[in-house]
Amino acid sequence: MVVIIDYGMGNLFSVQNALRVLKADAVISKDPEDLKNASHIILPGVGAFPDGMKNLKASGFVEILKREVLENKKPFLGICLGMQMLASIGEEHVKTEGLGLIPGAVRSFQVPEKEFRIPHVGWNDAYPTEAGKVLFDGVDQNVFYFVHSYHFVPDDTSTVAAWCDYGECFVAAVRKDNIFGVQFHPEKSQKNGLMVLENFLKA
Repeated sequence: MVVIIDYGMGNLFSVQNALRVLKADAVISKDPEDLKNASHIILPGVGAFPDGMKNLKASGFVEILKREVLENKKPFLGICLGMQMLASIGEEHVKTEGLGLIPGAVRSFQVPEKEFRIPHVGWNDAYPTEAGKVLFDGVDQNVFYFVHSYHFVPDDTSTVAAWCDYGECFVAAVRKDNIFGVQFHPEKSQKNGLMVLENFLKA
């Protein structure tokens, strides 16, 4: 069973519908106890980093999530804000402590505003690395849909699973052991996004 964490932020039903296309048993849950029965865990997210962490803590997910991911090694996927919250700290509006599952910081784009509008919205190419072999296996054209104003800067570049370019090189995906994250929205990225989700389900 794939558990999609409902903490009040994210394209929950879009993610669930994409997983159902793949014939996955996917449930949306507000109950942290459901993570104990999950085979895979997904944390979607749309919005600001401080609000995301506040809601996740208030929902009671943090402690159980860390245990199931770090101790029980369940495959975990963070999407957009969900990927950013993997970081140690977020610098959006105010400095906010993240989950710390992949050490690093979430920072704003430093690009010429006249040439590159922020937020970064639309289709863009991702360039997988060695760490991205699992998520991007079999994906012919690595073009995905992005919507974000901030990006994740991991301390260890070996955790970068894919890069992207938008006036500056930024991280499009990360991986550390059983922990995965994508800055783009696979549920909105048509065939390519479905393949990424399918690869995650095989992890």
